[in-house]
Amino acid sequence: MDLMNTDNKGLAYIRSEDQFDQAHRKAFVQDIIGRISGHSLDLLSFEDVVTKLRLHHTVNLGLQDIPLAQIIGSCGRYTDFNRTFLPRRAGRDKERWRQIYTLATTGKGFPPIDVYKVDQVYFVKDGNHRVSVAQELKWKTIQAYVTELPTVFTLEADIQPDQLLIKEECAQFLEKTQLHKLRPEVDIVFTEPGRYSRLLKQISVCRFLLGEGQQENPTCEDAVIDWYDNLYAPMIEHIKKSGVMKSFPRRTSDDLLAWMVEHQKKLRIKHQLDEEYMIKHRDEFLAFVNQLTLWAVAKIEIEEKVKNLLGGRAHKYDQE
Repeated sequence: MDLMNTDNKGLAYIRSEDQFDQAHRKAFVQDIIGRISGHSLDLLSFEDVVTKLRLHHTVNLGLQDIPLAQIIGSCGRYTDFNRTFLPRRAGRDKERWRQIYTLATTGKGFPPIDVYKVDQVYFVKDGNHRVSVAQELKWKTIQAYVTELPTVFTLEADIQPDQLLIKEECAQFLEKTQLHKLRPEVDIVFTEPGRYSRLLKQISVCRFLLGEGQQENPTCEDAVIDWYDNLYAPMIEHIKKSGVMKSFPRRTSDDLLAWMVEHQKKLRIKHQLDEEYMIKHRDEFLAFVNQLTLWAVAKIEIEEKVKNLLGGRAHKYDQE
């Protein structure tokens, strides 16, 4: 019996070399395709996520079966494997991978891994090779000791680095405004970076206007509540009721409002609404939003894209 087990182990170890080489080649091909398509196949750095999202507290959840598809990052070794945990390096990593593969395929098994959980995704603290082998063997789950870092953010398995940058900006915004505590039901979501900082400027203006004629300066909390309840929320509600978001399935109503604020001068001139475009008071901008036909806003972007497309073709025909 021992001889049979030894033989099985030896055969599994021999087979593991071909399995590792195949996995290593697949990682290379996937990385090339990822670079061509612009879709990052890199694992996320746990340390980077903790810093960007301002995560501090931990909760021990104990031993659990976790879905392999939800493991998207690692602590320290996030460059050694790609997003599907295919091995990018050989050398000592190859030998370690082969040993784990042999244990898994001979029924001996291996110890649970250690992971951090952030929302619905996981980051490997210890056990990267075990995850890689489990993925190669097409396991659906793996046993893990889970430590959770609670967060107000939603993280999904397909999150990309640029989306993490946006969440970092949101974390900074919430840290300064405490909007998630003042209005827990609110979820402002942008799909492009740089827009949360503009909201902070709006709140600063509201705080200044709120303090005009008052003996005491309004607090930051007063300004945030006034900005959201009397300016931001009514405009977002107007956009949602208009139905215009059907034309922008990959954008949010927050995106469209930000776009309108950024292009208010151009919109006013195009639709002959008002020559004066500097918003001096929130009521003026509310009136502007109500006056503007939101379908026409969508039409501007569509018209410009078609114009650029036809212009490019026309230029090509002229050259011919």
